[in-house]
Amino acid sequence: MRHRVKGRKLKRTASHRAALLKNLSASLFKAKRIKTTLAKAKELRSFVEPLITKARVGDLHSHKQIMDVIKEKDAVKELMGTIVPAIGDRAGGYTRVIKLGRRLGDAAEMAMIELVDFNEVANAKAVANKEKKSAKAESKKQKEKVEDANVVEETTNK
Repeated sequence: MRHRVKGRKLKRTASHRAALLKNLSASLFKAKRIKTTLAKAKELRSFVEPLITKARVGDLHSHKQIMDVIKEKDAVKELMGTIVPAIGDRAGGYTRVIKLGRRLGDAAEMAMIELVDFNEVANAKAVANKEKKSAKAESKKQKEKVEDANVVEETTNK
C-alpha cells in the first residue's frame, strides 16, 4: 500500500532521481518548454513550482536557497531575471503539462511541460477568447436595454 507516500520513484535511486529533477528544472528554466515522459513531467511540476514561488520573494536568501538546489548559474539567472517578472501576481500554477501521445520505441506516454506565461500561442488564444466573451456580454447588455414597445392605442378596421 502507498498510504502517505509522496512522489514517484521513476525506477531510480534517490540520488539519481534528485539529479534528474535538478537537471530537468534547469532545462525548463532555460528553454521554457521541454518534452519528456508524462511521469517525469508530473513529478517535475511538483519540484519546480515551489522553486518559482520561492524566487518570487526576490531577496538574497531566496536566491541562495535556489542556488543550493539548482547548481547552474544560467538557469537561476534566467529564473530570477526573466521568469519571475513575467509571472507577476499569479497565485500559482506556473507550469502546464500537455500530453503528446506515445513514443514509438517503447510506447511511453510523452508530455510537454512548459511555463504558462511563455507560450505565445496559448496566451494569444486566451486574449482572443476574453475579447470574444466581453463583446458577447456587451451585446447581451444592449439587448436587455431595448425595451418592448408599449401599445398606446389599438385600432380595429371594419
